[in-house]
Amino acid sequence: MNKNYFSICFFSFFFLFLFMVMNFFFMMYFIMNNIILFLEWEIISFNSLSIVMSILLDWMSLLFMMFVSLISSVVIYYSKSYMSSELNLIRFIVLVLLFVFSMILLIVSPNMISILLGWDGLGLVSYCLVIYYQNLKSYNAGMLTVLSNRIGDVLILMVICWMMNYGSWNYIFYLEFMKNDYCMVYIGFMIILAAMTKSAQIPFSSWLPAAMAAPTPVSALVHSSTLVTAGVYLLIRFNLLLVETLFFKFLLLISSLTMFMAGISANYEFDLKKIIALSTLSQLGLMMSILSMGMPLLAFFHLLTPAMFKALLFMCAGVIIHLMNDMQDIRFMGGISFYIPMTCLCMNVSNMALCGIPFLAGFYSKDLILEMLSFSNFNILIFFLYYISTGLTMFYSIRLVMYLMINDYNLLCIYNLYDEDYIMIKSMLVLLFMSVISGSMLMWLIFYFPYMIYLPLNLKFMVIYSMFVGLMMGYIVSNMNIYSLNKYLCTYNLSMFLCLMWFMPSLSTYGVSYYFLNFSQKLLKHIDFGWSELYSGWGMFNIVKNYSIFYNMYQMNNFKIYLFSFILWVMIFLFVMLF
Repeated sequence: MNKNYFSICFFSFFFLFLFMVMNFFFMMYFIMNNIILFLEWEIISFNSLSIVMSILLDWMSLLFMMFVSLISSVVIYYSKSYMSSELNLIRFIVLVLLFVFSMILLIVSPNMISILLGWDGLGLVSYCLVIYYQNLKSYNAGMLTVLSNRIGDVLILMVICWMMNYGSWNYIFYLEFMKNDYCMVYIGFMIILAAMTKSAQIPFSSWLPAAMAAPTPVSALVHSSTLVTAGVYLLIRFNLLLVETLFFKFLLLISSLTMFMAGISANYEFDLKKIIALSTLSQLGLMMSILSMGMPLLAFFHLLTPAMFKALLFMCAGVIIHLMNDMQDIRFMGGISFYIPMTCLCMNVSNMALCGIPFLAGFYSKDLILEMLSFSNFNILIFFLYYISTGLTMFYSIRLVMYLMINDYNLLCIYNLYDEDYIMIKSMLVLLFMSVISGSMLMWLIFYFPYMIYLPLNLKFMVIYSMFVGLMMGYIVSNMNIYSLNKYLCTYNLSMFLCLMWFMPSLSTYGVSYYFLNFSQKLLKHIDFGWSELYSGWGMFNIVKNYSIFYNMYQMNNFKIYLFSFILWVMIFLFVMLF
């Protein structure tokens, strides 16, 4: 590797790691003393015009910044090895740093204008990173990603227009004060829709699995922990305005369905990165739904805990893909735990954290969320969607473990798998440590008093029941014959429906453009090349041509008519000249 590349990787890692440590100490100080800092920096003041940049620092923004900078520093360190054969590594690192800067701008902004800057920056840099490998698949995925996110950008612009009514864009001042104003109703609705596009809820879900065309470090940073949680974070900030509104009830249904849909689709998927992307989508649905129940602190807690083990899962997937000769299909993998034990350790711990195995990171937030759901008075649909989705999480995690570690290796007859890439292993061990301790650490930091939830024994154990059912199903289905599940449980059409994310990728691409393009083709065929040709250009030419042929035939074949027409022309000429 070039020395310049090494130095920029090391410098970026060192800077972000120091920034993370600084954020940690500030956050501890802010929580212990209950401090909120609202900073305003006046950039220009000219007569009555003042352009002000405002920054809101409280425990929430500092904690989120700490997690973002930790994951990004680890990912940059990981990229030093993963992208070592890349010629344009500096460009890659600069794009990642731009992404982190946009994310931090979004986190600390109490102002809609600076939120738009961070939001748009996230969308743009995310597009640049998705199309990084510059092939047809990447371009298609990039276009789907950027166009889905543009809807959110336009809605944020519309919020800025609506907030002109209040004389300032610092939304933080108006959330409670203007809660019942009709403008704020529209603003709340647009914020929810914008968050749904960024956090890939139904019907905007198809871009998240498509964005797996990006390099694996990008997936670890962007599509697991930061970009996709930006929408949830924005809704947590706007929570005071939106709680107990009709829109939140609508969001609860949509996000629960997203969680369910992602869990089912992950069980049908064979692409390693897409399975992890769909599990991220499932966790996003969980965050959104618990937020729409009116529990912003729980949503923030669950926003931070999966960030660690999701990034770790992507990193392990990156190592495995490298060793498998850039193959992502899990049917070719198997038995890898004998050859790369450290990577498999990290993979298994992050999978267990994802499933909610007690005392790992995912357990604290997931168990609390499900118990709060059982404690609340929501209907049976939401209740079952939650518990079935929890079972499905266990289902696809066990399926992944079966395919990767227990089944036989299917790629080549001669192979050499090794676990000696120490840069990748060191970066994964940092996140492994965080995947184990971050749940309990955040539990002590975020909640001032312990939640004690009294429930009947069966409801208390409902989480364990659903996990065991998911575990058994995952084991049984992975050992089944390849056709048996489709043959006995589903029809082929239903399997296609479940496999293809409820047809959402097709609806987002062909579904939007097909009818317009088809209508345009018919318009071109029947109007432009049809009737308008007949009655304008081609038709007039045809009439004049036919007359000319007819007249020419007379001239050539009948001398008397030719002479008569000549006399006629002379008479007309004389008539015109005389009069």
